[in-house]
Amino acid sequence: MIDKTFESISHAVADIHDGATVMIGGFGNAGMPAALIDALIEQGARELTIVNNNAGNGDTGLAALLAAGRVRKIICSFPRQADSHHFDALYRAGKIELELTPQGNLAERIRAAGAGIGGFFTPTGFGTLLAAGKETREINGRMYVLESPIYADFALIKALHGDRWGNLVYRKTARNFGPIMAMAAKVAIAQVQKVVALGELDPEAIITPGIFVQRVVQEAV
Repeated sequence: MIDKTFESISHAVADIHDGATVMIGGFGNAGMPAALIDALIEQGARELTIVNNNAGNGDTGLAALLAAGRVRKIICSFPRQADSHHFDALYRAGKIELELTPQGNLAERIRAAGAGIGGFFTPTGFGTLLAAGKETREINGRMYVLESPIYADFALIKALHGDRWGNLVYRKTARNFGPIMAMAAKVAIAQVQKVVALGELDPEAIITPGIFVQRVVQEAV
């Protein structure tokens, strides 16, 4: 019997190792798997490479992971805002590496990994420092930059409901990066509001099929 559910969030993240590349879903706080991040902080893995849309807000979630000194490098599109003080302090002190990627490129690089695409050409970033050291090519009279896929060892994502096979549905814009991150990681771990019985999810509403999800854990009530 296929059953991908885990009894505890701490158990679900127990094997995330030092030096792992970890994708974390969310657009700011929308869709951020806060419980999984808290469990990762408690678990203690270090020297992580984090892939996320931004670099944390305030003092919780991803920002707390940064503040705990667990992140060696972050790949994101929006590292600084008014309340990203933990990232700002670490970056200014030379304690964290940043790979800045425009948001569309970030999403497509993640999607490319999940789709088995070896790379893609995009006009975004051409003629800027973001294209330094990358292959460029003229296509139909326009200049493009070659971008590479982003793979991960683990993806931490948040969904509304999931079943024991790993099928997931999301709540509105909390869907954001979750589906493509699940496809791009060796192990996708989904934090869900509720684990439902098989057959309860409308097949037409399932966004992430269970083939892309290895672990499902329900949030504490």
